[in-house]
Amino acid sequence: MMRKLTFAMNVTLDGYIAAPGDDLGWSGGEGADSSPSDELFQWWSDRVGATGLALYGRKLWEAMSSHWPTADQRPGATRAEIEFARRWRDMPKVVFSSTIDKVDWNTRLVTGDAVTEITRLKKEDAGPMDICGATLAGAAMRAGLIDEYVLVTHPVLVGGGTPFFTALDTWVNLNLVETRTFPGGIVLTRYETRR
Repeated sequence: MMRKLTFAMNVTLDGYIAAPGDDLGWSGGEGADSSPSDELFQWWSDRVGATGLALYGRKLWEAMSSHWPTADQRPGATRAEIEFARRWRDMPKVVFSSTIDKVDWNTRLVTGDAVTEITRLKKEDAGPMDICGATLAGAAMRAGLIDEYVLVTHPVLVGGGTPFFTALDTWVNLNLVETRTFPGGIVLTRYETRR
């Protein structure tokens, strides 16, 4: 039995995880016009709490590690933010990058081939893995390593940016296993790869 690898991200209705200029304002992140609902934020927090290992590309790692390690110590931090920050720090993480040389917060750095390492990690007898970041997930998609796709679709069109899906050489057939609606018209869809 291999570990399950899931690619889960907030995504625009037109399929982007970031607008041009890596703008995440549409998703309710820092600097957004509105923050995510408490229900959606709790869903993401529970997901972090249940993840055995998170795999990060450099860009998303830098964004997350610039905020969450100390978010629970900021004035006015909510209980949910404090819980998420602690869960994020405690969750084992791997960062794939050849341009950084140091990572912290229960994280190790891999500078070699990502597909080779992800393939090795999937064979371990351990908890589920999440893959985070478009470039890293794209490599895993092309290699056929992703078992589940979770799209948290926000009702916004941004017209360009970083796509959720990468170009593929072959079709990937999926089974819909869950749908859920969150406040603000946000819809979660979860698909398993048909093997």
